Amino acid sequence: MQLLRHITSINDLTVDEIEGIFSLAQSFLRRIGDKKTPYRIARSLNDLPGSILAGLFYEPSTRTRLSFESAILRLGGKAIGSADPRTSSASKGESLADTVRVTSSYADILVVRHPRDGAAKLAARYAPVPVINGGDGSHEHPTQTLCDLFTLKRKKKSLQDLNVAVSGDLKASRTIHSFVYALARFNANIVLKPAPGMELPEDVAWRLESEFGRKRVQDNRTRETWYVPSDRLPRRQSIDAVYVTRFQSERWPNEAREYPIVNAEFLRKKEFKTTAVMHPLPRVNELDLAFDSDKRAAYFEQAAYGVPIRMAILSALLSHRGNKKLKRFPGGFADGAAAIYDAHPASGLTCVNANCIVRDAVDGPYAQAKFLLAVCKPPRLRCFYCETDIVTFWIADPGTRTVFSNDHTPCGWSGPQNRELRFYASAERAAQSGFPRRTIADGTGPPARRRAPRHS
Repeated sequence: MQLLRHITSINDLTVDEIEGIFSLAQSFLRRIGDKKTPYRIARSLNDLPGSILAGLFYEPSTRTRLSFESAILRLGGKAIGSADPRTSSASKGESLADTVRVTSSYADILVVRHPRDGAAKLAARYAPVPVINGGDGSHEHPTQTLCDLFTLKRKKKSLQDLNVAVSGDLKASRTIHSFVYALARFNANIVLKPAPGMELPEDVAWRLESEFGRKRVQDNRTRETWYVPSDRLPRRQSIDAVYVTRFQSERWPNEAREYPIVNAEFLRKKEFKTTAVMHPLPRVNELDLAFDSDKRAAYFEQAAYGVPIRMAILSALLSHRGNKKLKRFPGGFADGAAAIYDAHPASGLTCVNANCIVRDAVDGPYAQAKFLLAVCKPPRLRCFYCETDIVTFWIADPGTRTVFSNDHTPCGWSGPQNRELRFYASAERAAQSGFPRRTIADGTGPPARRRAPRHS
């Protein structure tokens, strides 16, 4: 039986699968306009006749919602859904989990946008049909990143070894988080230009360094931070693309911030001579309107590619043609290759992200806290839903009856040998759950011996 395939993170896709989606999207394009101003849009096909897409949008959306609806219509299917939670059963207190289970009986595939981080992963747990993340809180927006990468590839011919600057709100922008993960996998040099106080989240920065093999280089002259492959130095000759994000007032209520503006003066520098200027839209005041006619402006083209890219995603997830259908990806830390641990009821552990779906009053009971163990030094616990890390906790090993803090793991400890480990907020919590206070406080002593099994 073929396991369900969901796209809740850009990391759910291999590089080869991303390239396959691009090839499929390319085949859906047709040219309009004259030779001087060629423009490409998606052409209509009949690849998915009778297929139904349900859009569950709990936040405002124009481009994502309409491009998905256009995509399924151009493939010969139909779209249903709710664009306003006030007109849905969510206004009556229905959980996302229940909505997903009901809606799955009406449609073949779901697109979920939600204000809570990790909501798409929760939806995927309960849906018997594929779920696509249309943006969840400040977590990720993987299909937007596919549009961004496709635009970059068409502008620069290749995605390998580019210099890409990201500007503005890097902290709350879900598009940026998906985007930098993807850029790292294509060996890009990533240049951070954050607004003050809106720097890249620590979790995302840590993953770029620890899991994607980037090294952080500080440019003291420009005060920029570069993330480059660990085996190279920054290549500063030119910037291939600058990705601009807006000030997200919905994420930063009642706050006035100094915010970087991208205009003709900003782009007059030599390093920006051939730079593609990108923006996921909508824009507010961070991108000068006068720049729209500049040949470097790529943002409206970027938005137009939302339709062929999402056509390719839908076709890859639903098509019964063997060479198109996305298979279940067996690898990837967030995809379940690592052990998943339920939080013990007495552990005192929960996700530290206040906006995580597990902290929601309605959906929290459906999203029992789960974690993945990142085996590093020191180990980290990663929320199964929103991927926020817990960096201080205690580990209890039932086999050795040993309890130790994650930053004082025993010598020779290289991670779980089985799925029986338990995690606690403190040694006291572990003791209350029946683990004796045989605690290894530092890494100098050997772990306790594993008891020999009893024989009857």
